[in-house]
Amino acid sequence: MAFSARLRKYLIIFLILGWSLTLIGYFVFGPNKYACFKKKNIRLYRANRLLMGTFWEVTSTHKEAGEIVFSEAKRIENLLSKYIKESEISRLNRAGKLKVSPDTFYIIKKSKEFWQQSNGAFDITAAVLVELWGFSNQEYKIPDQASIKKNLNLVGSDKIILHEKDNVVEFKLSGMKIDLGGIAKGFALDCCVRILKENNINNCLINAGGQVYALGKGPKGNWKVAIQNPRKRQISKIIELEDKSVSTSGDYEQFFLKNGKRYCHIINPKTGYPVDSGIFSVTVIDNSALTADALSTTAFILGKEEVEMLKRKFPETEFFIN
Repeated sequence: MAFSARLRKYLIIFLILGWSLTLIGYFVFGPNKYACFKKKNIRLYRANRLLMGTFWEVTSTHKEAGEIVFSEAKRIENLLSKYIKESEISRLNRAGKLKVSPDTFYIIKKSKEFWQQSNGAFDITAAVLVELWGFSNQEYKIPDQASIKKNLNLVGSDKIILHEKDNVVEFKLSGMKIDLGGIAKGFALDCCVRILKENNINNCLINAGGQVYALGKGPKGNWKVAIQNPRKRQISKIIELEDKSVSTSGDYEQFFLKNGKRYCHIINPKTGYPVDSGIFSVTVIDNSALTADALSTTAFILGKEEVEMLKRKFPETEFFIN
C-alpha cells in the first residue's frame, strides 16, 4: 500500500498526537509488539500492526484478540486494497469485469446503496479523480479542467453492473476504476468483530488508524474515546462506546497546499474537485463500522446543511461536525 510515504505520514501523526480519535488513558506501542499491563487486577493486552495503510491497535483482556483481528483485517486488505496488485479490486480495475468473492461483492453492493442514499455524494468510482489529483501516489497536482471533465465521464456508481447470480462485477465503461478507501476499513472492522464474537471474545477496543470499534465494555465501564478538533488540536468531546464504532473524515488526513489553498484527498464526485464544504471534519457513531465509515465520508462531502438529510435517513446514527 504505497508503504513508505503512508507509513511516514502515520508515524508523524502518532508522534504529534494528531489522531481525530484519541484513546483516553493509553499510549502507543510499536507495530507487531505486545504490551501487557495490570490495573486493579485486570490484565489488558495490547498489540499493534500496520494494515490497510495505517496502524491498527487492539486492546483486550484476551491475549489472542490481537492476532485474530490482524489476521482477518489482512484477509480483507488482500481482497480490497487497490495498492495490492493481485487484490480483487486491482484485478477488477484492470479487467473491467470480474467474478469476485462474496465479501467483495457485498461491499461493492453496499457502496452502491450508499451512493443512492446520498444522492451520489458517496461514490467509489471517483477513483479516477483521486488518481488524477495525485492522491494515490502522493504526487500532488492541480489537473486542468479538460482532464477533470474527461474523467468525470467515468464517474457514477450507476455504471457498475452487479450480476447477483454469480458474483460478477462489471463496469459499463472502459477506464473506470473503484476505490473502497471510504468504506473498506469499516467493513474490515465489522468482520473482525464478528470473528472475535465467534471466538467468545466479549471485550475489545480496535483502533484502526483513527476509526474505532468498541466491543463490549472496557475495564472501567464503557470505552472512552475523545473527539479532537483537527484545527485547534484540542479535545472537543469525550464519548463512551459499547458495541459501537466511531469514524472521522476530514481535510486534515491527506492534503496539499497550493497558493495558500488546501486541497484534501476526498474528492467531490460531482465536481471532480477536492471537497470544500466549509467544515473541517465529521465524526459519525453507529452500530456498524461500515456505516460509520461511509457516512463520515458522505457527510464531509455534503457539508453541514445537507447532513440533515442524512440524519433523517439514518435516525439511529450520531453526527458531530467540526
